[in-house]
This record gives sequence, structure tokens and C-alpha cells, in this order.
Amino acid sequence: MVEFLIVGLGNPGSEFEFTPHNLGFLVIDRLAAAHAIRVSRKEDMSLVGLGAIKGKRVALAKPQTYMNLSGPSVRALLERYELERDRLVVVVDELDIPWGTMLIKPKGSAPGHNGMKSVIGSLGTSVFTRVRLGIHPDHPVDGEKFLLSPFKRGQKKDVEEMVERGAAAVESILAEGVEKSMTVFNRRARGSNEEEE
Repeated sequence: MVEFLIVGLGNPGSEFEFTPHNLGFLVIDRLAAAHAIRVSRKEDMSLVGLGAIKGKRVALAKPQTYMNLSGPSVRALLERYELERDRLVVVVDELDIPWGTMLIKPKGSAPGHNGMKSVIGSLGTSVFTRVRLGIHPDHPVDGEKFLLSPFKRGQKKDVEEMVERGAAAVESILAEGVEKSMTVFNRRARGSNEEEE
């Protein structure tokens, strides 16, 4: 019996594997490796793995629909496992917050993120937990090109740390709950003027 659905958003295909838009997939891979969960079952347009993290039975999922169409897969998985929205955690990259910043939020809009727009649209609600991994560098970028371009070699250490923190945040949410995890993991970067919702 599954208690939580943990979804990482990203794009399938080796050409997208190590791009900013696939940080959600990378966090799922890290959780799977740490807890001996094999994410290989094909269910509802996703690759899924079942196992236990912090004493909770979880389904780890990577939708294979491409980022902008993630919503129907997430909805179908929730229905498959008969879970309410409060048992969903979505891990996602976020170009609207600074590089290296992470925010856990129990609800909120999808500021320019088409994957999150798809999930919110399919679920009919924006009230579900998300772990947002900030990827905006400290210089102007072409958003689409940046999101789909491989990380540079010099970013490898930062990316590893982001993935590690993202996985730790999910573990904390499962063990301690969303509110407590927010107080531990949410750190607003200097210069970030984002409104908290």
C-alpha cells in the first residue's frame, strides 16, 4: 500500500539527462539509489518504483510525457494508488528563484513553469507540496535554451549539492512533515524578492 507519491518532473531521453529542467528526475534517481528502489515499472505514462523511505511506503515517479504534459500522468498515478493531494510531493526546477536556492511550499502558483501548470491544471488544485530547486544564474539567460542545455563542468559540484539537498528535503517531508521541513530547508537567497504565498 502506497502512502506517498513522490514525482520528479523532467524530460525523457539521454540528451536531456543532465540539464537544469531535469533536476526533478535527478532527485528521484538519488532517492532511488539511497533507498534501493528500482524506478523501472511503466505505469500511467511514467517510470515508477515502489519502496520505503523513512518508514513510509512510497512510489517514486518520473513522468515520460515530456515536461509540459506531466499533469495527466501525475493525476493517473494518484488515482492508481488512491492517494489524496496531500500525499503528493512534486520536485521541480525553478528558473524564477536564484541558483542553489531551495524552497519547500505546501501550495502555490506555477510562475512560468509549464510542467507545474500542467500538474495544477490536471489536478484542479495548486494545493500540494512541491520542492522547488532554484536554477537561475546571476546573469541574464535565454530561458528555454538554458533549461535544455547540459550543465557545464564547472557546475557539477553545485548540481550534486542541489540534488542531495532536494533528496534530503523529500526525506524530511516524509519523516517530519511539510511545515517542519520548511523551517529547516527554506533559505531565501540574498536579493530574492519573491513573494511567499
